[in-house]
Amino acid sequence: MNALKTQIPEIQISFKNNTPYEERHSITQSKDAEQILRSTWDYETIDLQESFKIIFLNRANQVLGIHNHSLGGMAGTVVDIRLILSIALKTTSQGIILAHNHPSGNLKPSNADISLTKKIDSACKLLDIKLLDHIILTSEAYFSFQDDGYL
Repeated sequence: MNALKTQIPEIQISFKNNTPYEERHSITQSKDAEQILRSTWDYETIDLQESFKIIFLNRANQVLGIHNHSLGGMAGTVVDIRLILSIALKTTSQGIILAHNHPSGNLKPSNADISLTKKIDSACKLLDIKLLDHIILTSEAYFSFQDDGYL
């Protein structure tokens, strides 16, 4: 029995937030999310290649962290819903905000953007995690799925 125990890896999960509670940024509207995202976005590539990020939030909508999920090409990037939700669970997030840029400068969500958002929203609901918004950024403006009634 002891030999079997040494052959099975132990899984450890941990998350440590070193930011004091009173110093955490809160998001109460899409403009707050946009400002936080812009402070972390690489402006050298915002008009060149698509990136996908996720903001993870606690119950008070304070930012726990931002995950740079993927970096793609000029017309798209890969999004792995299982990875997004695994990070949300690991950080005990109560809500998430999705974000990606459109290098073309077009703020209108594509059919793929809308479909992906609905799919992630459905998956979040199964885990009692709120999908609060999906922000599309360009170098000059932003689009909020929440503000425009898509969520």
